[in-house]
Amino acid sequence: MPTIEHISAMEILDSRGRPTVSAACRLSDGAEASASVPSGASTGAAEALELRDGDMNRYGGLGCRKAVGNVNETIARAVIGRQFSDQSSLDHFLIDLDGTPNKSKLGANAVLATSIAFARASARSRGVPLYRHFADMIGQPLRTLPRLTINLFSGGKHAGGQVPIQDVLLVPASAATIDEALACVYACYQSAAKLCQRKYSSRALKADEGGLAPPFPDINAMFDDAVESIRAAGYEPGRDLALAVDVASSHFFDGGYRLEDHRILEPSRMIATLAAWTRQWPIVSIEDGLAEDDWANWPELRRAIGDRCLVLGDDFLCTNPQRIRRAIEANAANALLLKVNQIGTLTEAAEALNLARSARWHVTVSARSGETEDNWLADLAVGWAGDQIKVGSIAQSERLAKYNRLLQIEAETRMPVATWPG
Repeated sequence: MPTIEHISAMEILDSRGRPTVSAACRLSDGAEASASVPSGASTGAAEALELRDGDMNRYGGLGCRKAVGNVNETIARAVIGRQFSDQSSLDHFLIDLDGTPNKSKLGANAVLATSIAFARASARSRGVPLYRHFADMIGQPLRTLPRLTINLFSGGKHAGGQVPIQDVLLVPASAATIDEALACVYACYQSAAKLCQRKYSSRALKADEGGLAPPFPDINAMFDDAVESIRAAGYEPGRDLALAVDVASSHFFDGGYRLEDHRILEPSRMIATLAAWTRQWPIVSIEDGLAEDDWANWPELRRAIGDRCLVLGDDFLCTNPQRIRRAIEANAANALLLKVNQIGTLTEAAEALNLARSARWHVTVSARSGETEDNWLADLAVGWAGDQIKVGSIAQSERLAKYNRLLQIEAETRMPVATWPG
């Protein structure tokens, strides 16, 4: 394995115009690569720390010069001239170099940018595609492409809170290829944009991840409009296209669930509401249906809807092996939303993946609301055999970069798309 000859970073802007970190790595055999990391708006309390400058005179305190400096100085001094036998050896070195439980010394954004830049450079050193390198990293044969879940409507923190829940997504359930899935979703997105104009006199205003965000009067209207948009595009709801929901309950939980009409729902009533949604609309996945620390009630949610619907943990699990183990023991979920920047290195994310697989959970590999044009996530979802991928809508370049990469991988490999659930 070649040694690291150079590592550096710079501050760039994400899809919300906020700073993030891009790192570059060069190995002694001449292989070099760069990688940029995303940032979340809906973040779990247990996430690894994204280091920000706190200078309110620059980007409202969101600058990343400290994280960049940690790559250019602390990390560079420590790794340049060293040989790392594999990804795990580099990542554990970085974890030890940081020395904190949540990467607050160096910043998870600095550590992850280094981790992924090294992985990409290593793939080029080996002369293999990045998705193959990711698969080899976990001893995983390449099997399938992930099933798409694509934002249609947005609310919550992604769209100004006109409804409390965060996203309603389309799942092209009958599509046999990535190409077919994208064409199907495009037709539904266009019919939804026309519906927004007709019903709400609303232009195609988009949320952080590209989902449409008209002024829905309530959550029911959001679901009804999604179903109407599917039918208007010529598809059958529940057969050709199903729905997935990102509830993001932590953001409206305050001792109870303030869902709508200023009512506070007890957990039992919140669970009953979620279960009713799955009966009334073709919903196949519910993400963060309860608050991230409502541990006592997640098992009941799993019992109430888990046989007919994915109970997907995002803020609840934070791609954190410790939280995943606890959820497995409690039978509190049956699916993991895997976001690498929640934990901070590829190696720790791989541990989270393996834990989920050992429990026979489904895995959705996910982007963040603050994304970049980098497309490494598509390779990761393929290499790690994600059952689903969640990137956002089909209307913004930072999202399309990942979908276009999936199209390239599909053309190269001719692999099938995972079934739902897969």
